Amino acid sequence: MREEADDRALLAAHVAGDPDAFGLLFHRHRDRLWAVALRTTGDPEEAADALQDALVAAFRRAESFRGDAAVTTWLHRIVVNACLDRLRRRKVRLADPLPDDLDDHADRGSTLTADVVDPADVAVDHERRDAVLTALDTLPADQRAALVLVDMEGYSVEETAAILECAPGTVKSRCSRGRARLLPLLAGLASPGNPRAGPRVPSTSPDKANSPEDRTYPDNEEVSSSDA
Repeated sequence: MREEADDRALLAAHVAGDPDAFGLLFHRHRDRLWAVALRTTGDPEEAADALQDALVAAFRRAESFRGDAAVTTWLHRIVVNACLDRLRRRKVRLADPLPDDLDDHADRGSTLTADVVDPADVAVDHERRDAVLTALDTLPADQRAALVLVDMEGYSVEETAAILECAPGTVKSRCSRGRARLLPLLAGLASPGNPRAGPRVPSTSPDKANSPEDRTYPDNEEVSSSDA
């Protein structure tokens, strides 16, 4: 595929010393990487920090890319692992609700419209978003990551297995157990006359001041053995 060939070329150019190649690669995939980070961590600040950690790791470990998977798979694997590391280190669950302005940050590339929005619809959307993120927060990290990738980001079981570096059967098992745990927590979100599988969490981007693309990255330095 042309895009994958371009991704590989950009990564190779970065390894060869091109100072702009990695930025172009990240710019191409930033929205989906951010969505995965936000939905996996459930917190904009945690997501931004995890994505920052992941991008620095990818920047420094580019030479370790073996080419046996797509570049996007490799990038998502690093992002998911950074998110899981932060979730494992989080000793105290956040008790405060998510900020009301989480949905105010539109996806990059979107535009504001002058459409009139029913306040009742906004309240329902916020309730659903908060309920989904709160429910996801109750899952073990491995189940949460599998559900985010398969049910929210639309990756196939095989693609998710490649990202998480586990067997497809393991992904299916984690998703099944995770859905079973979420069902009683989210059952009340579907209206009786219009049942649905469950609300999707919006892949909102952080504000410009805190967005990962505005953070600083290390100079294109040599990769030490400890970074590999």
